Amino acid sequence: MLYDVRQVTDYRYARSVVFAQHVLRILPVDRPGQRVVGCDVTISPAPAKRRDDIDFFGNRRVFLDLDRPHRELIIDMRARVQVTGQGRPLPGMDPPWERVRETAFASADLSATSPVHALFPSTYVPRDPAIRAYASASFPPGRPILEAAFDLAKRIQADFTYAPGATDASTPAAKAFAMRKGVCQDFTHVMISGLRGLGLPAAYVSGFLRTIPPKGQPRLEGADATHAWVSVWCGAELGWWGLDPTNGLIVGEDHIVLAIGRDFVDVAPNGGVVIAAGEQEIGVAVDVVPVAA
Repeated sequence: MLYDVRQVTDYRYARSVVFAQHVLRILPVDRPGQRVVGCDVTISPAPAKRRDDIDFFGNRRVFLDLDRPHRELIIDMRARVQVTGQGRPLPGMDPPWERVRETAFASADLSATSPVHALFPSTYVPRDPAIRAYASASFPPGRPILEAAFDLAKRIQADFTYAPGATDASTPAAKAFAMRKGVCQDFTHVMISGLRGLGLPAAYVSGFLRTIPPKGQPRLEGADATHAWVSVWCGAELGWWGLDPTNGLIVGEDHIVLAIGRDFVDVAPNGGVVIAAGEQEIGVAVDVVPVAA
């Protein structure tokens, strides 16, 4: 599936910003099952300096210096992306989850795609006994890893309420779990916490969903903004698989990957320093449109 993607982020400041440095993670890159035909970002006001690089996990970063006073910052990203998705594993390829756990902890691989980076607690995903106990219900002895992880994703989708405004970017996973409500970031952190609590590698993925679903299919939650889901390592043969706990499904052609990391901190779309006083307002508009063949 070929998509045209556009994300416009509008920052409005109560007082003039004298100087700012930003690091953006809003440009997609080529990944397994995804090819970027073209992409770029336009900044207004124009930055004094811009530098692009790729971080450890393969995410594209854009560093900006703005040295002119401004009350508004507009970040306009456009991309064309080809998504093929992954085919379902053949019978017998999906190993028991205990074997995946043993293999992950025995790994000596320290490359960016190694499972070891997604095994341990991180800034937004600490260990939590309650979440681990909840996740364990999907993992009886000997159950295949992808089958069990998909069951957990579907349970989160069924048991939690999608409620924009109930949480914010800093809400701990334990609080969202206790409330049983939140948005895609919360559901993703909860699922990652449960999987890591069982000793299974789980990473955080930010990206987009197609805005308009195919005819006859329901519209997915989170399609109007940056979305988030889980990537779980299913062993050396199957590798990493995307699971969307917000919508209770295996990631396919409707999902476009932006960035991958241990949790939201590693993939935050905009970080940095702004020298100003007063409040700011943020508006984000996302459009993901299939391109006719």
